[in-house]
Amino acid sequence: MFAFKVKPRRTGTPRLLYKVIFALFHYVCPMNKKIVITGGTKGLGLAIARKFTTGGFDVAVCARNENDLLALDSTLAALRKHESQEILTVRCDISKKNELKAFADDVLHAFGHVDVLVNNGGVFLPGQIYKEEDGLLEKLIETNLYSAYHLSRWLLPGMIKNNSGHIFNMCSVAGLKAYPNGGSYSISKFAMLGLSKALREELKEFNIKVTTLLPGATLTDSWKGTELPESRFMKAEDVANIIWDIHHLSANTVVEEIILRPVLGDI
Repeated sequence: MFAFKVKPRRTGTPRLLYKVIFALFHYVCPMNKKIVITGGTKGLGLAIARKFTTGGFDVAVCARNENDLLALDSTLAALRKHESQEILTVRCDISKKNELKAFADDVLHAFGHVDVLVNNGGVFLPGQIYKEEDGLLEKLIETNLYSAYHLSRWLLPGMIKNNSGHIFNMCSVAGLKAYPNGGSYSISKFAMLGLSKALREELKEFNIKVTTLLPGATLTDSWKGTELPESRFMKAEDVANIIWDIHHLSANTVVEEIILRPVLGDI
């Protein structure tokens, strides 16, 4: 990446000319759009990161495992459409507010602003409310809900200033209908859907799109060790492609909510 700055002098060339030069520069050398993805080293997050990197975006990803981040950095660097793309990988436990704030600060320092935010990071822990481990609800809420709430708040000022942006919130069909072993996970996803609906209503006036994704069973690490056939699950790449296509609709249109399920239905 390189910087181009022109400071108008007090006398001489008119300011209008500098503005024209600056506009022409950005027309010939447009800035890359920028996406932030939480939980981007595996499953859905990895598929999304790969898709947007090949599409020419600057990509920022956070995850907890340092080795996974190093591998991701190499993978995305090899997928770049052009050398000007920036790849930022940061170790972060999104359930810890201070670490998440440091990630947001790193993103804003590196990118200046964000065009797309994908609140994808989360954890699935099965259970039943009346007998699940004490503290499970707090853990799931901190990871699956509070992370999206805080990161959205920290990155939204730039979107509002630019009167543009797109937030994707990864919910789940478990946030539409409770099931026997959903417990606190289902509670966290119902809450995430509420957050997404609230953001959609609040951000209309700033021309910021908010899309809620409600996927069913997708073949990710959450299903590691299952005896079910691969054909019974959706592919993470399908969800990533949907996000890409939704983001590239015209400025006049937003997909508010989208439900995706395996062809044979929920598991």
